[in-house]
Amino acid sequence: MEGANRACSQEGCENVGEFRAPPEQRRGAPDGPPQWRWFCLDHIRAFNQQYNYFKDMSAEEIDAAQRPYGGWDRETRAFSANAAGGTMPPRWADFGDPLDAIGARFKARMAEAAERHDGKPLSGEDRSALRTLGLALDADRKALRTRYTELVRRFHPDHNGGDRAHEKALQDVLAAYAHLRKAPAFV
Repeated sequence: MEGANRACSQEGCENVGEFRAPPEQRRGAPDGPPQWRWFCLDHIRAFNQQYNYFKDMSAEEIDAAQRPYGGWDRETRAFSANAAGGTMPPRWADFGDPLDAIGARFKARMAEAAERHDGKPLSGEDRSALRTLGLALDADRKALRTRYTELVRRFHPDHNGGDRAHEKALQDVLAAYAHLRKAPAFV
């Protein structure tokens, strides 16, 4: 917890101050972060009951703060007409995707949307089972049977001297094969 080692800011309270509250007045360096007050559960509840966000605001300021579009009445600096001294807002090309997050998701969706060469549809479960078996989307029934046999031999304890370390992988292979052999794409 953030304030686990602090004492409650309420005078005379011996409890641990776990909950942060704004300072009464600005303390510390003028350009530095505020020095928060920390309260125990009982005193933060009392603070929250008496706290008034709109204190010292005029009726017009309160109305402006409560409007549903409050804060949307002005453009952000980056999108204003005179951003960076220019007269045009930034272009989409100006914004980079350093992790290629948007493009990577799009490519993954397109790869999943690719259909089989024979035109038979695949469900999401079919695709997941094919991934479990390590097969391509356009695998045929013969490739399915060959890969299943190979994986069962690799993971079955009878072929590994009784070693049951790969039991979970074997169960996944059995479930994937049981699903795919009845799937419309492999019938």
